[in-house]
Amino acid sequence: MAQSTIEWTEMTWNPTTGCNKVSAGCKFCYAEVMSRRLKAMGVEKYRNNFKITLHPDTLSVPYTWKKSKIVFVNSMSDLFHDDVPLEYIQRVFKVMNENPQHVFQVLTKRAQRLAECSSSLKWTHNIWMGVSVENEKVAERIQFLKSSAARVRFLSLEPLLGPLHNLSLDGIDWVIVGGESGFKPRPMKSEWVLDIQKQCEESDVAFFFKQWGGFNKKKNGRELNGRTYDEMPDIIKMI
Repeated sequence: MAQSTIEWTEMTWNPTTGCNKVSAGCKFCYAEVMSRRLKAMGVEKYRNNFKITLHPDTLSVPYTWKKSKIVFVNSMSDLFHDDVPLEYIQRVFKVMNENPQHVFQVLTKRAQRLAECSSSLKWTHNIWMGVSVENEKVAERIQFLKSSAARVRFLSLEPLLGPLHNLSLDGIDWVIVGGESGFKPRPMKSEWVLDIQKQCEESDVAFFFKQWGGFNKKKNGRELNGRTYDEMPDIIKMI
């Protein structure tokens, strides 16, 4: 458990760590870089570097939080990775089910496995489920997300690597957009972002603009149309 600098959440909780690349958005994976760094620092949790590792000792942690939290689940992994057993995913969901005072944001690139597992999971109101979509090549992840029984569904279009002109936004509650950052970031065009923002506005979907990215993401900021967009899903949908 750790406080997070990610703009759309408050903290992170990693009941698994590790992953592997599955699409273009993974090329400069920050979690992989961070895992190597933490292993070099001797952090026991990252002894296996970026190999999928289960951490059942972390499952008790959410029960100890005294105040309601917004929690990004598995910022250092993917809960629906093929190497994470369904039984363990169910244990993670049980923790989220039993802590309704917190919002748990789960994000995956393994949308097909999400769809396959969905009926075996208990979807309480406080579980927000999202998929990453970086370009048109992986837009089918959205349909897999819609087949899940999540009460709140969201899209993370980060790093946005191409236009997404005809997003399927029916049944989607929230869209996050962000450019790639780091040493050699791939560019994100403003017209891509503006088009997505317009689609969200027309579909009455909450729009969150995370960052322009770039080598100096702090300098480039996160303003769009002369303002920041920090919209979140309608809390009424959680009741």
